[in-house]
Amino acid sequence: MRRSRLAYLPLVFPLLAFAEFLAFVSVAQILSFGWAALLLAACSVVGVLLLRREGIRGFRAFQEATRDGRPPAAGVTNSLIGLGGASLLALPGFITGVAGIVLLLPPSRFLARRGIERLAARRLGGAATGDLFGPRRVRVHQSDPVTVVVVDEQRPTPPAGAIEGEIVR
Repeated sequence: MRRSRLAYLPLVFPLLAFAEFLAFVSVAQILSFGWAALLLAACSVVGVLLLRREGIRGFRAFQEATRDGRPPAAGVTNSLIGLGGASLLALPGFITGVAGIVLLLPPSRFLARRGIERLAARRLGGAATGDLFGPRRVRVHQSDPVTVVVVDEQRPTPPAGAIEGEIVR
């Protein structure tokens, strides 16, 4: 039986908290406790401000896409990745802060968006992702032609003693 990835979350959160503590202690040794705490607070404030900006941007992108009649997910996915990055930046911690900054940079947003589209295509199927993300690009591999033979079968004939027709009451 295969376990869900969500089953590992109770193990991941304490490990992340311990890693964040070690990262804070390391930064505090390099800079000093006061500067490390100030840097952590500044990152959290910037993350909260970016959360607001990315949320408004995502809502506007969704409104424009629906108004123009195009699939909303390209702009909305980009904004959701920005919201995720801003959320990580808003969380107190240097590891989550670095991960949030990485998600806010344009090259990593592009890679994360492609990953989300592939995950959605795997989970939802091609038709649903086509509605969300627009027409998909596919790779076509050339190969030898395939011959398909279609055999038309005639309708089965009724048995000799049967009479075709309708029963009217």
